[in-house]
Amino acid sequence: MADDATAHADILNQTAQGQLKSIIERIERLEQEKSEIAEQIKEVFAEAKGNGFDVKILRKVIRIRKQDAAKRQEEDAILDLYLSALGVI
Repeated sequence: MADDATAHADILNQTAQGQLKSIIERIERLEQEKSEIAEQIKEVFAEAKGNGFDVKILRKVIRIRKQDAAKRQEEDAILDLYLSALGVI
């Protein structure tokens, strides 16, 4: 097993090894930052809930705001069509 690792390390030159290590370390840092940001977002949602806001609706509002206006209108029209066909509206 160690011989395999040594053989593979020999295949990559010093520059490639350095680049690989740098890329891996950057990804690991970004993953850590992503985890920290996710925790902060969770805290903001908890604060919103504590202030009486419906977190499920807040998430929906955020999702809608991310969408392109034309795409959102198209989805709304299709949703209305389906609900109308089912007699819901």
